[in-house]
Amino acid sequence: MQDSVETDGRTRTYTVLGPADGAPGRDLVLIYHGSKQTGAKHRAFTGRIYDRLADDGGAVVVYLDGYRGNWNDARRLSSFPARTANVDDVAFTRAVITKLAASHRIDTARVVAVGYSNGGQLVMRLAHEAPELLAGAAVIAATMPGPDDFLAAGAPPSPLPMLLIHGTKDPIVAYAGGEMRWWARTLFKVGGRSRSAPDTAAYFAARNGITADPVRTTLPSTGPTSVSLTSYQQPGRPPVALYTVHGGGHTVPGPRNTPAIMGRTTHDINTADLLSTFFTR
Repeated sequence: MQDSVETDGRTRTYTVLGPADGAPGRDLVLIYHGSKQTGAKHRAFTGRIYDRLADDGGAVVVYLDGYRGNWNDARRLSSFPARTANVDDVAFTRAVITKLAASHRIDTARVVAVGYSNGGQLVMRLAHEAPELLAGAAVIAATMPGPDDFLAAGAPPSPLPMLLIHGTKDPIVAYAGGEMRWWARTLFKVGGRSRSAPDTAAYFAARNGITADPVRTTLPSTGPTSVSLTSYQQPGRPPVALYTVHGGGHTVPGPRNTPAIMGRTTHDINTADLLSTFFTR
């Protein structure tokens, strides 16, 4: 169902999966697309893998639409329209949650945000600027900006379960961090430097107050990619998990391959399944 809210002086749109007359107290899963996408395009791009959370898991799943194909993330040197117009995507998120609490009787204490690429950057902004809205966050193919390039660097720590997924052969957002290649900076209108994927996981573990060493395991592999899990856990602290897709690209793990230019998509893990397992735990 297509719907909209008025916020920040704009009409913002999103697509809702899950009946309004479903059981009260349902989970809400918010999906934030990547640059130059819409919610509908990202839904097709991922092979509709998140739909199963509504179909099988009973959650309300929402594909939100960015402003002119982007989210106003907290990277200081972003220059796409959502950033230059200073679109308030935090207010948009808050408005959607409020409206669905009334229309679909979701549990506002059980909201998970899932973001891919630029959408992942927006999710990290939410985790810093509005953590009270979320019960957990998942970031795919995005890493934390460097301290000097992050507008929300001064936000106080607010522990939150974090699920991270990143490919070592990502051609757009390098697993090792640093600056994007010139063509990506030009095409996506971003700048600055970013942390590596492992440093991003360590960063969120530290914010969660986890001092224990991470545990690394290798998952079964059936194809040209392989997956390892770096897990940060400590009693009384929200966990952080980094799934490293060795040989994987700028993709969302699941059944559907993305265009070859984005790199390999692993089928050894399914992002929707990881969400269900991680946030249920």
